[in-house]
Amino acid sequence: MGPGGQPDLQQLMQQAMQMQEQLASAQAELADAEVTGAAGGGLVRVTMTGSGEVTKVKISPEAVDPDDVETLEDLVVAALHSAADEQRRLAEEKLGPLAGGLPGGGGGLPGLPGF
Repeated sequence: MGPGGQPDLQQLMQQAMQMQEQLASAQAELADAEVTGAAGGGLVRVTMTGSGEVTKVKISPEAVDPDDVETLEDLVVAALHSAADEQRRLAEEKLGPLAGGLPGGGGGLPGLPGF
């Protein structure tokens, strides 16, 4: 604490910069990471980056039935949801510890009113 019980502004700024660097690093790790979602026992697979960009869709020939395109469409949607769930899990793993120190993230910056 600074004089008069006030938070040390320089220390708070250093903490904020440190958190910003950690956040940027975690976001870069997410962008480089890949997750895969699957449906139909692996007949349809979707790969996306940790930041949520779909990079690949793989459909096994066994999943292709010209008389039943609707099932294939459902499998693609299910695989996309599965990949998105994996992406969210990875993002929480990478960014979760940082959210505790961000305003509104449960921790906030100590000593600041409203945080």
